[in-house]
Order: sequence, then C-alpha cells, then structure tokens
Amino acid sequence: MRAGESRSEVMMEQLLKNARLTVVVWVVLILSPFMASAGHNYGQALTKSILFFEAQRSGYLPSTQRVTWRGHSGLSDGKSSGVNLVGGYYDAGDNVKFGLPMAFTITMMSWSIVEYHQQLAASGELGHAMDAVKWGTDYLIKAHPQPFVLYGEVGDGNSDHYCWQRPEDMTTDRRAYKIDPNNPGSDLAGETAAAMAAASLVFRRYNPSYANLLLTHARQLFLFADRFRGKYDSSITVAQKYYRSVSGYADELLWASAWLYQATNNQYYLNYLVRNADSMGGTGWSTNEFGWDIKYAGVQVLASKFLMQGKGGRHAAVLQRYQQKAEYFMCSCLGKGTRNVQKTPGGLVYFQRWNNLQFATSASFLSAVYSDYLVSARKNLNCAAGYVQPSQLLSFAQSQVDYILGDNPRATSYMVGYGNNYPRQVHHRGSSIVSIKVNPTFVSCRGGYATWFSRKGNDPNLLMGAIVGGPDAYDNFADERDNYEQTEPATYNNAPLLGVLARLNRGRSGYSQLISADVLVREYVPVQQPQGNAGRASSSALTISQRLTKSWVANGNTYYRYSTIVTNNSLRPAKDIKLWISKLYGPIWGLTKTGESYSFPSWVTSLPAGRSREFVYIHAASPADVSVASYKLV
Repeated sequence: MRAGESRSEVMMEQLLKNARLTVVVWVVLILSPFMASAGHNYGQALTKSILFFEAQRSGYLPSTQRVTWRGHSGLSDGKSSGVNLVGGYYDAGDNVKFGLPMAFTITMMSWSIVEYHQQLAASGELGHAMDAVKWGTDYLIKAHPQPFVLYGEVGDGNSDHYCWQRPEDMTTDRRAYKIDPNNPGSDLAGETAAAMAAASLVFRRYNPSYANLLLTHARQLFLFADRFRGKYDSSITVAQKYYRSVSGYADELLWASAWLYQATNNQYYLNYLVRNADSMGGTGWSTNEFGWDIKYAGVQVLASKFLMQGKGGRHAAVLQRYQQKAEYFMCSCLGKGTRNVQKTPGGLVYFQRWNNLQFATSASFLSAVYSDYLVSARKNLNCAAGYVQPSQLLSFAQSQVDYILGDNPRATSYMVGYGNNYPRQVHHRGSSIVSIKVNPTFVSCRGGYATWFSRKGNDPNLLMGAIVGGPDAYDNFADERDNYEQTEPATYNNAPLLGVLARLNRGRSGYSQLISADVLVREYVPVQQPQGNAGRASSSALTISQRLTKSWVANGNTYYRYSTIVTNNSLRPAKDIKLWISKLYGPIWGLTKTGESYSFPSWVTSLPAGRSREFVYIHAASPADVSVASYKLV
C-alpha cells in the first residue's frame, strides 16, 4: 500500500484493473479465432497426426521408428493361446489391443488414402500413411488364423486400468479373446472385413499380392460375420465396459459389403447392400453420429458415392434412399436440417462429454468427401432449409479442424505438439512415464500411479500429433492427467483427420473425387473368374468406368461429353454383353438399344480377354447410371 492511500482506495483501483483485464481477456478470446484463422499449417498437422500412430505401436518396433522414446512391447501376445498376436495398436492411453476400434481406425485411415492419395503424396506423407495402415493390417491378418476365427482383444481392460505402466513394463494379463461360430461377433468380423477391403485398395497399386491377401481375408470375414450372427461383446464380454456394441451388428454388415463392393466391383456385394437396405436399417436409420460403434452414416455416404459414380443401374432407387439419409447427416452438421447437431458456443459439434472430438473428426471427414462427391457430380445438397452449395460442407469440415488446431475460445490446440498451447498432461501411460531408454528402472503396476500418474508436471515424452478427448459443451477444458474424459487420446480420433488434413493442405479448389478415387479401384481390380458361363453383373469380370472428356455452353445450357469404357478383366472372351443405362437424356454413340437394355453393334461379336470398348454420350446432366445387365464368357 502506497503512503496516503486508504485500503478502500487501493481495493477500488485493484477492481478497476481487474475489470480492464477482464475486458482485454474477453476481447482476446472473442478475436482469437479470427486472429488464428489467418492460416493453419495443415501439412505440419498432417505429419504430426501420422506420428501419433507410431507412438501407439505394439510389438517389435522397426528400425524406421521415428517416435524414439518408445520401445518393444507385448512380445508374448497370443502365446498362451497358441497364436502369434504380436503387433497392432494400443487403442488409447492404455495398453489393451481392442479389435473393434482398431479395425475402424484402419478402415478410416484407408478411406483417407483411397480418397486423397494424390493429396497425401503431394504432401510427402503417403508412404507414412501406408505404413500406418500396414502396421494394423499385418496384425489383423495374424488375428484371423482361420476363416471363422478372429481374435478381437488382447489384454483385459479391468486389470490394465488397475495399473499405470508404460507398455514396455507391462505385468498385466495378456490373455487373448476370440470369436468363432459358437461365439459369434458379426460387428467385429464385419468391421475387420471392411478394414481389410479398404486397405486392399491402398496397396492395389504398390503391392498387388498383399492387396489380394487382404481381400481373401475380407471375403472370409464377411462370410463369417453374415453366416454366424451375433454381437461380439456377448462373446468377448470383457469388452462390454469399454467398447460395447450399442448399435448392434447390422451397420457393420452393410459397411463391410459396401467396402467389398468398392474393392472388388463384385455385384454380389452391391446386391447385398441393396437387398438388406431396409431390414438392416441402412435406408431407415437417420443419424448425425459416425464412429467406431455406429457406421450407418459411412454406409450411406459410400452408397451415395456409388450412385453418383453411375453404378446404380437397376438399384438406383434404393441407393437414392441411402443418399437421402447421407444428406440428413450433412444437413444436420450444417445446422440446416430437421434435427441439427448440438454445437458448443465456439462452434464445435458436441455429442458427449467423454472424448467428444472423435465425432468432430469423423464428421469433418464425411463432410469433406461428400462435398467433393457433389462437386464431381455437379450437384448441390438438398436440406430442409433449401439447397446448399458443396463448398459449405467443406467449410464446415475446415471449421471443425480449425477448432481442433486452436481456433476456439480457449485458443488451445487439441493436437498435442501443434501450436504453442496444447495439452501437456495427457492421460496416456507411455507419454506420462519417463522413457525406458532414458531410465530403464522397472515401473511397477501401482508404483506408476504413485510416481507418475499423480505427478503434476508436464509429460516427459511428447505424444506428438495425438488428438485428445477435447472440451466440454461450453468449450471448457482442464489439462489434467486424471481428467481422462478430456485428455485421453485415441487412434480413431486421428484416423479420419489424415484425409481431411491432406485435403485442406492442398487448398480449397475442387477435386474430381468420383473419378480420381475410382482410378485406384478400376485400374488394379484383381482378376476373378465368375462361376458358370453367364453372369448378371455378379462378378468383376466386366467393369465400367466413366469420365468427362469435354464440356461446352450452347443456348444458355452446359453440355457434357462422357466417355464410358467397358473392360473385360477375365481370362476368357465375353459375348452377348448387355448394359443397363438410366438417367440418359441425350444421344449415345457406340451402342444399340434392344428393348430395355443396350448392346454393342452386331459386328462386335465379343470382347476379348483384357480388352476394352468405348461408347460416348452427350447430355446436360451428371453422368448416366451404367451397369452390366448380363454377359457370357466363352
């Protein structure tokens, strides 16, 4: 207190100072999103997000390991069950390998690469992203030793959560749990089939034999999931407390069939998706949530993609109903639907207080890819509030990513290691305990809690790129290790971000995703022989690809010229080829209409093995829906 001042005067001056400080703080908080929005380094965030997966690795770490504070762990996994289950990923801040979220993580990483492989390559991260996928699929192959056997968990969440140990010191039970015909798990087997099928697309160009191996596992797992139906957590009951399958298994069966169709072009899987659309909820379930448990929105987006690619054919009406549900999801995210997603005052989508950011990253991915699909198909989004430009979906995806990277009321980055203000007391055993390479002294089960968990200092190891659980409904966040609802990371938080960050890093310009993403499928589809001499689009013997070759304006209308290629991928000539074509509004050259179908001119007697034929058409609309009606192999 200065001389001559009363206590009341000093208190009044202090109050005024506090008031001025409060105003300054609120101005900073209000302006901080706009100050930060000058631009994020999406390429840097992409690099960091992939690094997180290396920190989650279990097993023998390779010489190329970049997260050097980690060591080998889980080297006896599966041994007691007579199977090698070394490898894979720890799901979050614990040391358990949970099959359902791990498979979903791999599916979403693969989807990111399928859609944005060009952008990932341009960012210099395609190789690292593929390595991250393969670390997971190598493990899933081991976990599927027989067609109708799949190991879905290694370790027990209860005993694991009783201990706080780095993975290299684990003393907890490493028992392995499986599903089989007597103990089914359609959701687990279905998601794993989806992961294998999606990953096969990733490796189709670079490692065809590995891609074929993944497809073999995917087909077997889908058959297993469909033939022996049941919820996996009724068979692997130790998973119920941690990853209960609340949505059931119908969504995973549809999800797997969609990915197998995407990977093989085998009409059987599209027929399955269409035939079971109503009974399994694909065209009846309106949802604004997408994650490791509930896959309906993902199925609906993939079905919409098939429709906009012109693969609908006679199934177009059902695929349109899938698309209506996909657009329900999109409109809900944009706040333009009939039941909109709740958002925090700062603009983050909000579903639950525990690890809410998993839904923000998955919603941003679906919105980004659907935006690109619409741009490619020259369509707008139809919401209850009216038509919406596809660019608004991409803006929504970017808003969620920007919030995560720091454009929020707290100016906090929820990606560890990105920016200046990010979580430093992460709920993660490995990062919170000194590296075994720095101090090899054994950390005991309960000793880890006493020494490291309760420690208030920053983590000794930086969990680079991890997306933590995130703030509450009011944008509040407490960076405290015991605040597991907000500070625990998870692999499935990061997986969808690979694609979105790669997309944003290459700018806001549009991409022809319906064409570019399909190239990975079309050019490298494996040769398969159909059963019997005739097929009704029931195999991948014949495939169809379309591309826009020219556009022009006449009398105020824009016209498009489309080139359509029919390819015989089989080892025998194909004859009597008939095609279904719908949504054709202009002239066509190279085909003859016979009844309700189209065929090549009479002088084209057959399509030799490995050869292609082209036809073209012109109209003022999106590509027509073209599919194979029937053919014979001779």
